[in-house]
Amino acid sequence: MHSVDATTEQMIRSVLAYAENRLRLDPVPLDQGPRDAADLARATRGLLSAEGTNADQVLGVYTSMLAPTVISADSPRFLGFIPAAPTKAALLFDMLVSCASIQGISWLEAAGAVHAENEVLRLIADKAGLPDTAGGCFVSGGSAANLSALVVAREMAKKKVGADGRRWRAAVGSDAHSSIVNTLKILEMDALTVPTDDHQLTGEALRAAIDADGDPSSIAVVVATSGTTNAGIVDDLAGIAAVAREHDLWFHVDGAYGGGGLFAPSVRHKYNGIEHADSFIVDPHKWLFAPFDCAALIYRDPQKARGVHTQDASYLDVIHDRPAEWNPTDYAYHLTRRARGLPLWFSLAVHGVAAYTDAVETALQLARDTADEIRGRANLELIREPDLGVVLFRRLGWEPAQYTAWADQLLADQVAFIPPSAWEGETVARFAFLHPHTSMDLVREVLDRMDG
Repeated sequence: MHSVDATTEQMIRSVLAYAENRLRLDPVPLDQGPRDAADLARATRGLLSAEGTNADQVLGVYTSMLAPTVISADSPRFLGFIPAAPTKAALLFDMLVSCASIQGISWLEAAGAVHAENEVLRLIADKAGLPDTAGGCFVSGGSAANLSALVVAREMAKKKVGADGRRWRAAVGSDAHSSIVNTLKILEMDALTVPTDDHQLTGEALRAAIDADGDPSSIAVVVATSGTTNAGIVDDLAGIAAVAREHDLWFHVDGAYGGGGLFAPSVRHKYNGIEHADSFIVDPHKWLFAPFDCAALIYRDPQKARGVHTQDASYLDVIHDRPAEWNPTDYAYHLTRRARGLPLWFSLAVHGVAAYTDAVETALQLARDTADEIRGRANLELIREPDLGVVLFRRLGWEPAQYTAWADQLLADQVAFIPPSAWEGETVARFAFLHPHTSMDLVREVLDRMDG
């Protein structure tokens, strides 16, 4: 299995040919085919055998039966959830990273890879206005990043008061991402849920909630969001940061989706206050055009995280012999880790930061233009002005089933993937713009399908 023989040579040719064809797709289609479990079971039956199966046969099953069932998140027609739009450069380099089998946990094993990743983390930290001492690592996604940051926040709170057995809490807005709620369960923490003002957490509301709370000393961390997933709303980061400083609380900013907006001058003011964050996350596999899975986790003072996350084992002593060296494993709950920040580094180096700014601004402008288009249609109603790249709107007179039928038909016709969402208990429609090649012509086609 580990030799380069005739079988390997054929696999290389076949797989690289498929990869090359996929990379050359422009634009990438949605490619959603039948997903019947019985059909898929029949197609793959017998492939996992004691003797093995011819590689071209296996690849043929994948290309003809499995791949067509996957909705391509990197298609400009993917307008639901939070899309992806990895650059061709990032995708190519991701293949190289995989082929190189980089174990990216330590400076000892992967100094060059860690150095390149740290340059990208420094770029993001600079965009956020964090100090020169800031740093962290890349993890798999926002959930892993939030978990790793909040466990540090909890441990710092414990350190201040000692191990007195209290149950710690986090102050969060009612629109915080589901991963925050899940993280608190994992960490055995509770939430002080703060009512929001039009779904935005403000410093004023946070201060009032803490003042009214019966046990403010149990609050370890305040979590703000820079770009809610459902509506793209940026919390009042400056106001929240001020309250966190007043009460000596850890200030964490979840920018998994919206943090990429830091690269866009037109909305940079919305992020004022993020420079005070003790920890901050952003998923480059979303708005910074990297492949899945890639999340940047940055600490204001990374030594605090190092004190929490460094794993103690005799066989790991060698990677900690030189404290000045940077070991990504010391800044999150992980150990084994692929160098998932390298594709982003390569793409940024190839295309330049200005190209990233232009691409983010394109999505922002598309959201604004779409809002204008919706306002001009008598049968549609804009729910709120878009903060970032998400546009929420309703079709007047529609029931939930009509939204579902509309979305299903759009996908069946390969026009767009745009599943319904919900807003204050009501089924609504939602555009999530990210891909810079999504066009207003496509937007109008999607909206025209609501005329019936």
